[in-house]
Amino acid sequence: MTQSFSQRTLQRGRVLPEQTLSTADRTRKKAELQAFRQRCRPIFEKLRPELIENHYNWFIVIEPDSENYFIDQERMGALLKALEHYPNAVFYTFRLNETGLCGRV
Repeated sequence: MTQSFSQRTLQRGRVLPEQTLSTADRTRKKAELQAFRQRCRPIFEKLRPELIENHYNWFIVIEPDSENYFIDQERMGALLKALEHYPNAVFYTFRLNETGLCGRV
C-alpha cells in the first residue's frame, strides 16, 4: 500500500495585506510626522535650558497646541500624565539631554 503525502506550500507574506500602505501614503505620513515634530521642537528648545539642570535624561512629552509639557523619569510615566490632561491629543516625546533623542542611534 502506498501513501500519498500532500505537499503544502507555505505562503509567505504580510499578515494583514489589506492594511499595507502605498508608497504615497507612507511618504505623506512621514511628512506629517516631520511637520508635527517641527511644531514641537521650538517648544522643547525653549524649555530645555531650564529643565536640563535638574532633570537630565528625563522624558518630556509636549502637546504643541497648548504648549503644555509633562516630564517624568520614565517615558510611559510622562505619557500617562499627558493623557490625563489631554486624552485625545497627539504628543511628541523628547529626552532632556543635549540632542533631545530618546533612543539609540
